[in-house]
Amino acid sequence: MNSDCGMDMGDRIFYHIYPLGFCGAPERNDFSCPAGPGLRSLLSHIPRLEELGVNALYLGPLFESTAHGYDTLDYYHVDRRLGNNGDLKTLVRAFQDRGFKVILDGVFNHVGRHFFAFRDLAEKRQASAYRDWFYRLDFNGSSPLGDPFSYEGWNGCYDLVKLNGPSRSVREHLFGAVRFWIEEFGIDGLRLDAADQLLPDFMDELSTRCKEIKRDFWLMGEVVHGDYRNWAGEGRLDSVTNYELYKSLWSSFNDRNFYELSWSLKRQSGPEGIYRNLKLYTFADNHDVNRAASVLRTHAHLFPLYGLLFTMPGIPSIYYGSERGIRGKKGNHSDSALRPAWESSDERLPPENRPAAGSKALPGAIRDFIRIRRENPALRDGDYRELLTAHEQLAFLRECHDGQAVIVAVNSGESRKTIAIQGNLPEGTSRTRWRDLLSGAEFYSHEGRLTLPLESSWLRILKRE
Repeated sequence: MNSDCGMDMGDRIFYHIYPLGFCGAPERNDFSCPAGPGLRSLLSHIPRLEELGVNALYLGPLFESTAHGYDTLDYYHVDRRLGNNGDLKTLVRAFQDRGFKVILDGVFNHVGRHFFAFRDLAEKRQASAYRDWFYRLDFNGSSPLGDPFSYEGWNGCYDLVKLNGPSRSVREHLFGAVRFWIEEFGIDGLRLDAADQLLPDFMDELSTRCKEIKRDFWLMGEVVHGDYRNWAGEGRLDSVTNYELYKSLWSSFNDRNFYELSWSLKRQSGPEGIYRNLKLYTFADNHDVNRAASVLRTHAHLFPLYGLLFTMPGIPSIYYGSERGIRGKKGNHSDSALRPAWESSDERLPPENRPAAGSKALPGAIRDFIRIRRENPALRDGDYRELLTAHEQLAFLRECHDGQAVIVAVNSGESRKTIAIQGNLPEGTSRTRWRDLLSGAEFYSHEGRLTLPLESSWLRILKRE
């Protein structure tokens, strides 16, 4: 972790919106409709997001595409189903004026079949000036979609045509688009879609070019598997998606096995953690995976799950609607249930699914978790140290080098549990007072021992006084 506990882009709390779904856009682009009101409608959500406490906005794909946004056809124009370039410029400025950072999706591994260079190829074939733009293009075969040539699609999907990453002309087109986004819209960063498919030197060059334009420009990559240090580090990306911690988080509740989460946290962020000098992007769900409320077997576990998300190491993110406890599962080879219109996502967690200790509905509890994170640098930048692990209980310490210390202790069990933390506690005197930032209750540790009652499906966040 950083030696100081100051604020930077890595200390932000993100709110993730998939615009085409959130705004209720048509599933397919007719390429002739007038600009829609979607992006303009997001302006009305600024007060709600300020109240929630987030201070960074991640907008999924919003440039002209055929269907879901990841099949780009024009990197220089906003998808007409959402609005126009002027709307995006207004939106970014409005959020930034309220203290938000704004990042967009950068989809650089593949394009849609309506992309101008692919249409030119389909028309002119070998005579096309863009015949070197696409990966493993071969005029001696045919594609599954009937083209008189073969090519590679992303993950076997031939509607997503893989770009030829080494091509200098491809790179200049993409880098030119990014420069345009920074200079025209003033964005603060990018999330790189399918970063694990991008060439290392492409990401290096992208990082260099972006930071030449905007020194603090932030790059985060979508990476599901592998050693995150291959993507995040000096001269490359600033962060990557932490899918390892995402999986450990929900399955530790479902399997009544906090040893899994404990193992991941120690491996990543403990004293010998391999990622302790990186800030990875953490989340409970997103536009590609089932909603947390549909994954957890016990709905009351949503409360301590989000409590952990905002107290563990990382850069936390909320996917729109999940702060309400809405559900959504993949189905019939479609992700549409994960990406509903905001107006249709007004399902709230029933009161009977709240923990007994939680007096607030889920949005209110999340506001408290976010407020506590923002007010306590130890939860943003502090070192991580495990204090106790059992099947249904977990406790850890976050401590800044300036001396601030916070203990987080969670109980996923169905009944109240008292735990005893022995050793590994920072002690200023022989008797140290700890205040629960959620309830206000006070506890005392003595000679490195702390006895702590934990309510069912709840947590304590204790600050050393």
